[in-house]
Amino acid sequence: MMHYGLQNMFYKYIWSANWWNQGAKDAAASHLDLRCQKRDSAAFQALVSSDRDEFLLTVGGDAILGKSGPIKIVRCEVETDAPCQVEVKLIGLIEDDDRTLKSDVLLEDRYAYVQKRKIQPLWIELHAGESAAAGTYGGKVKFYAHSMFEDEVLERELTFSLTIGGHVLPDPQEYSFYLDLWQHNCNIARKYNVAYWSDEHFAILDSYLYSLGQLGQKALTLIVSEEPWCGQRSFIDAEPSDLNEYSIVPIVKRRSGEFAYDFSRLDRYVELGEKHGIREELEIFGLVNVWEHEEEGFGSIVQDYPDAIRVRYYDEAAGSYKFIRDQNDLAAYVQALERHFIEKGWMDRVRVVADEPEDFDLFGKRMACLREMAPAFQYKAAIHQSEFIRKGVQGIVDYVPILDCAAGEFEQLMQVRSEAKGRMMYYVCCVPDKPNTFISSPAIESRVIPWLAERLRMDGFLRWNYTVWPDNPLDKLSYRPLLWKAGDTNFVYPGKGGRPLLSLRYKWLQRGIRDFEYMQLLKRSGLGERVEQALQRVFKFDHPAELGPGSGKTAEQLYSFHPEDYDLLYM
Repeated sequence: MMHYGLQNMFYKYIWSANWWNQGAKDAAASHLDLRCQKRDSAAFQALVSSDRDEFLLTVGGDAILGKSGPIKIVRCEVETDAPCQVEVKLIGLIEDDDRTLKSDVLLEDRYAYVQKRKIQPLWIELHAGESAAAGTYGGKVKFYAHSMFEDEVLERELTFSLTIGGHVLPDPQEYSFYLDLWQHNCNIARKYNVAYWSDEHFAILDSYLYSLGQLGQKALTLIVSEEPWCGQRSFIDAEPSDLNEYSIVPIVKRRSGEFAYDFSRLDRYVELGEKHGIREELEIFGLVNVWEHEEEGFGSIVQDYPDAIRVRYYDEAAGSYKFIRDQNDLAAYVQALERHFIEKGWMDRVRVVADEPEDFDLFGKRMACLREMAPAFQYKAAIHQSEFIRKGVQGIVDYVPILDCAAGEFEQLMQVRSEAKGRMMYYVCCVPDKPNTFISSPAIESRVIPWLAERLRMDGFLRWNYTVWPDNPLDKLSYRPLLWKAGDTNFVYPGKGGRPLLSLRYKWLQRGIRDFEYMQLLKRSGLGERVEQALQRVFKFDHPAELGPGSGKTAEQLYSFHPEDYDLLYM
C-alpha cells in the first residue's frame, strides 16, 4: 500500500529502526494551512512511502524508466493559484554520528529510488515576491503513478492553503539581523579540485556567496596569513581530513629586498561579496590570537613575537618560498594591509578577529603589539571565557560571547553593551548541546537561534561553520564525533556544477531570521507588544542563566518545540 501525506517544514525523517506503520502514521495529514508575508516564503513537506514495493519518485516531467526493469514510477506535481514561485526538491538523508540516516540535504536530483517501507520526503516551498497580492489561495499536491509505458493515473491528491499577509519583509541584504557565518574558501576549492583563487574558484564562490546573501549574511571572511586555525587540529584525528586554510594575499620579496603585496584577490573577493549584498563587515583572520600547537609544528615563527602569525612569501633571489621571521618585516606587512584598507575606504568595515582567546594576559600582549603596528584596526572577539567579559579587553569593539557566557554573564554583558560602540552577538559551536544546529539537534532549534538573539537583546548570531566539510561530506559527514557532532561543520553541501546544496538546517535558520525581521517590522509599526507576547509564548525560562548547563533544564523546558507557537507571531 502507498502512503501520501503532508508535514510541516520542521519534519525530520530518521531511517533506522522504523515501525511498520510509520509510513501511514507520518502521512496522516492531507491538508495544511500556510502563511507568509511578501518577499517571504512558506514551506512544507510531502511524504511518500510504500509498505511492500520499491518505486521511483520523480519531481520533473522528463521521461523516466527503471534501469533494472519494470518499477512503479510516482510523479509529484504542485498546482496553486497563489502568485508564487514553486520550488520542489527531494530531501536526502545524511548519516549521523549514531549511524542513523536523517533528513538534511536538499537534492538537485530529479528522481529518487525508494525502497519499501522507507519514507521519501519532498521539500515544497512557495516564494512570494514583493508584488504578490495579499490574500488566501489554494493549492494541490498531486501524485501520478504508472509503470513502463502505461498512461499515468492520478493516485492521490493533497491540498493546502496559503495566506499572504500585507507586510513586505526587507530584501535579505537589508536585514537587521547580524549574521556572521565564517567562510572557509580553500576547502571549497578542494572539493571542486580547482586552484585556490583561480577564475574557476571565484566562479564557484559566486554561487556560495549568493546562498549566504540569501540568509542576510553581513561579513566576508578574509584570511591574511597561513593556517590561523592549525588546520582545525586535524593532526589529532585517526582519519584526518584536509581542513587547512591559506592566505588570500600573495607576497613576493623582490631581488632588491623590498616586499610586494598583491591585494588583487582580496579586492576581488570583497567585490564579489558586495555583489550579493554582503558588505557590512570585512573580518580579518590570521593577525591576532593565531592558534598554536608547538609540538605538532604549529608554533610561533616570528622571533620574539607573542603570537603565531605565519606569513609566506616568494623570495625572488632564492627562487623559493619562505616565511617572515623578522618583526620589522611582519610590521611592514600589517601596515601595508592597514594602508590598503584605508585607501579603499573600507577601514570602518574592517574587524580583526580573535577566535576564542584563552590566556587573558597573553591576549593583552598580542593586542598591544598589533595595535602598535596598525592603530587604525578595530577588533572583534569570539569569547568563550567569562573572564574576558568581566575584565574587558582594550581595543575590542564587537563582543561575541558563546551562548553559555552570554547567558551566565547576562547583566555584565548588558553593561558592556551599553558602553561599547560596536555590536553584540552570540555564538554556538561544538557546544552547547542546546540550542544548536547539529544533524541530531531538534529541527526547531535552528529557528530558535534568531529568536534567542531577540530575547537576549543581541544584534545577531555567529557560527564558525558554513563549508568546513570533512573530505567526503555527502558520504560521511560524521567527523571527530567526540568533539564535533555531525553538522557542526556545515550548513550546505558541495553540489555539482560548482553550486552548493542547501540543507534543511539552512532553511530552518532562514525561517528564524525572517521571523526576526518580522519582529522588527512589528516593533517599528508600534506593535511591540505582539513581539513580547510571542517571546513569552516561545521561551519558558525566567532568566537567561537557565540556558546554561548548570540549570539542569532540558531543551523542552527552555523553549517551545511546537512550530505553531512561533507561527502565532503572524496571526
